[in-house]
Amino acid sequence: MEWSDVFKAIKSRIDFNALNEFLENKYAGGEVYPDRDDIYRAFELLPFNEVKVVILGQDPYHGPGQANGLAFSVNEGVKTPPSLVNIYKELEADLNIKRTSGNLDDWAKKGVLLLNTTLTVDKGQAGSHRKIGWVPFTDAIIEAISDHHEHVAFILWGKPAQSKTRLIDTSKHLIIQNVHPSPLSAYRGFFGSRPFSEVNDYLTKHNKTPIDWSEET
Repeated sequence: MEWSDVFKAIKSRIDFNALNEFLENKYAGGEVYPDRDDIYRAFELLPFNEVKVVILGQDPYHGPGQANGLAFSVNEGVKTPPSLVNIYKELEADLNIKRTSGNLDDWAKKGVLLLNTTLTVDKGQAGSHRKIGWVPFTDAIIEAISDHHEHVAFILWGKPAQSKTRLIDTSKHLIIQNVHPSPLSAYRGFFGSRPFSEVNDYLTKHNKTPIDWSEET
């Protein structure tokens, strides 16, 4: 099965005309992130059949030059955002792995789907595209992964992400839930949660190659 099959099935039951029209107008006349060519980049880097982990974010970064189509990721040379700084702090505490670049392309290529629940955003306005039609699409993506895969680890940070537990078959997948890694909440339980080793222990238990979270050099 490929993403094209998944998208075709979703489009057969959900009308995206209003969403597409909205995006046409926005990209024609406003500052919207990520670049239009990067909206579906998370799916371009990771084939459907190779998904082993899903890290669910909320919406793209809304500052200039930040969003690159992968949740929590930025391009090379862009300052690492605070939430990702905290993710890296926990990764180092958990597995003694240090990362310096904010670009997470390598995680995607290793089996980690970095998915936002909303795939676009207006400049400087977090959550501005939350109600335009992305949520039914990304919900359907989560359901498709749950339905067609076995033993995927879903990492749900923050209440919006945790609301997606209803879409995941907990009898055959792992769900890791915690507060969001943002500076506003990370000290309320994110630090010390060790999600990365928990994911790898789960994958190993089910005869899957664990994720190498370290930075490619």
